[in-house]
Amino acid sequence: MTTSSKFDAPPSSSSEASSLTGPVEASQFLHTPKYCEENIYLLCKKLCANGLADSDGSDLFVVFISNEKQQIPLWHQKASQRADGVVLWDYHVICVQKRKDASSSHMVWDLDSTLPFPSRLASYVAETFRPSFKLFSEFQRLFRIVHAPVLLKYFASDRRHMKDSAGNWISEPPPYQAIVAEDGTLHNLNDYINFSAVEVLENVEADSVNAVINQRFGIVASEGQLEEFFSLIS
Repeated sequence: MTTSSKFDAPPSSSSEASSLTGPVEASQFLHTPKYCEENIYLLCKKLCANGLADSDGSDLFVVFISNEKQQIPLWHQKASQRADGVVLWDYHVICVQKRKDASSSHMVWDLDSTLPFPSRLASYVAETFRPSFKLFSEFQRLFRIVHAPVLLKYFASDRRHMKDSAGNWISEPPPYQAIVAEDGTLHNLNDYINFSAVEVLENVEADSVNAVINQRFGIVASEGQLEEFFSLIS
């Protein structure tokens, strides 16, 4: 995950989002800057181990955010040098936890955000994506939604994308060993972060949920479909 070129953004707004079970500090989770996919992989494991999620991770969904040009603006990012917190990432990864009951909210876990941790999905979408701000087509975001139990089984990264042509690190890697999939795959990150407009769902329906549960690389939704998809998750 790396930053891209300058992006002109509108003024920042503010809203409140509340946490899931009281104070949960982002500092409790391992975080390596610019390795968001690994950070979220480990976050899912820790949520399960600590009882903040189902033990098998069945209430967790990993969302990869990017587009065909790998240029996506996100607001309220810790890496930003701007007052409004906007960064133009090549891709980003978050975790969405389904609501506990009909009276609660889906929650977003984002270790790179300055918003409350975790944040309600609706608040996170409004503050991070700014849907009312009209983007040029090259900045419009797409979302690959993957069920966490599937990701934890099949995801792999040998971090090759974080080295330059001379083999030097673009950003220092995490201190632990690279993630290897259960089937021995060493690297498939590109399968998660490469997007094509033809992959986007025509319609969000019950079969979309089944596809996420059963398909290794989940489904791809447009920005307008993201909350619609999670409205089907109970």
